[in-house]
Amino acid sequence: MKFLVDNALAPRLAGALQEAGHDAVHLLSLGMESSSDQDIIKFAAKGSRVVITADADFSRILALESRTKPSLLVFRGELPRRFGPLAKLFLRHLPACESSLEQGAVVIITPSRIRIRELPIASPRKS
Repeated sequence: MKFLVDNALAPRLAGALQEAGHDAVHLLSLGMESSSDQDIIKFAAKGSRVVITADADFSRILALESRTKPSLLVFRGELPRRFGPLAKLFLRHLPACESSLEQGAVVIITPSRIRIRELPIASPRKS
């Protein structure tokens, strides 16, 4: 599985994931730090990369566009900001969500739980 770490997270997170044996790159290392969220989504989908972020806008875009790719892993809540503890949290939860990420999902990791929502995200029904 390949990962793309968003600007909302430290570049060193990608390095920590690489050290753990994962194919992970940060937007900064690709010269994409000024790219729009839509361009990041298109790049990740084309390269079969899971976007790792703390930015909720990506989920909204996927829902509005009824996309099935790329998968997202979103950190929410009061999480460690340092890359080391964040990488450990990611690696601890990866086995539980890896299959879903491969199929197309939004995975939300908070300090107390993990939530998985399959893509595409259905629009709410209008009454």
